[in-house]
Amino acid sequence: MKSSPIVAVLAVVAALLLPSAPAAAHTSLRGSDPAENTRVTALPKVTLEFSESVRFPAVVLTGPDGQRYENGKPRVDGRRVVQDVGPASALPSGAYTIAYRVVSRDGHPVEGEIPFTYVPVSSGRGAVAASPQPVQAAAAAPAPSASANPAEPEESRQIPAWVWIVVFGIAGIGIGMAFSMRKKP
Repeated sequence: MKSSPIVAVLAVVAALLLPSAPAAAHTSLRGSDPAENTRVTALPKVTLEFSESVRFPAVVLTGPDGQRYENGKPRVDGRRVVQDVGPASALPSGAYTIAYRVVSRDGHPVEGEIPFTYVPVSSGRGAVAASPQPVQAAAAAPAPSASANPAEPEESRQIPAWVWIVVFGIAGIGIGMAFSMRKKP
């Protein structure tokens, strides 16, 4: 029994399309210091911890006055990204936002924002360690972005463009082979 090349091509295309579902898990933010919607009394650095190692970190700390407060470039230490803030005397109290963007091992960009409040301890009360306390709902902190949530961001559910290029390239080759192998009248 002779098999049609079109059936073979369709079988190959079907086999390639079935396992090309989107990746089940991308890198995600697991925790931060300071944590989301907390009140801190000391802010020497910002630490972000991800579910796997990351590359090309960008961290921006924006204060209540809209000014950026970073000291140097962020450092990657395995799954952690650390950004030094600088001297505490230069930081005004108020609502801050940590904006971050990193690239996961699979090349997917991960970004988000973490709002928190900085309230320095006055010199007359003595030093108190940074103790995260939930910020009241009335605080003027911006809403967190959807990609900062542990749930998968909407954009990570999409199939990367290179997968489509490979699939359609292979399908094109298969169709070309089917036309070249057909019986000529």
